[in-house]
Amino acid sequence: DGLMAEFEAGAWPLPAVFRWLMMAGGVADQEMARVFNCGIGMAVIVAPDDVAGISELLTREGEQVYRVGRVAERQEGMPGAIVNGMARAWHG
Repeated sequence: DGLMAEFEAGAWPLPAVFRWLMMAGGVADQEMARVFNCGIGMAVIVAPDDVAGISELLTREGEQVYRVGRVAERQEGMPGAIVNGMARAWHG
């Protein structure tokens, strides 16, 4: 309670299949973010002090790592997750 996920759309590459789906299906950015993973795949949430070490470990094991957002304090009336910068990152 009281927390939300805040993502930055430009923090990871949007796979071509999702761009195609948006254009061919006329799907709005907000709907894409709500319904599809848009290429994020697996997400790992760690304490800020652990980001570098965990990122290094995952990279060493062959994983592609992107820091896609943060956990933030959720103000009353805010959704549980938001994606910032979709228009710039996905339509740029």
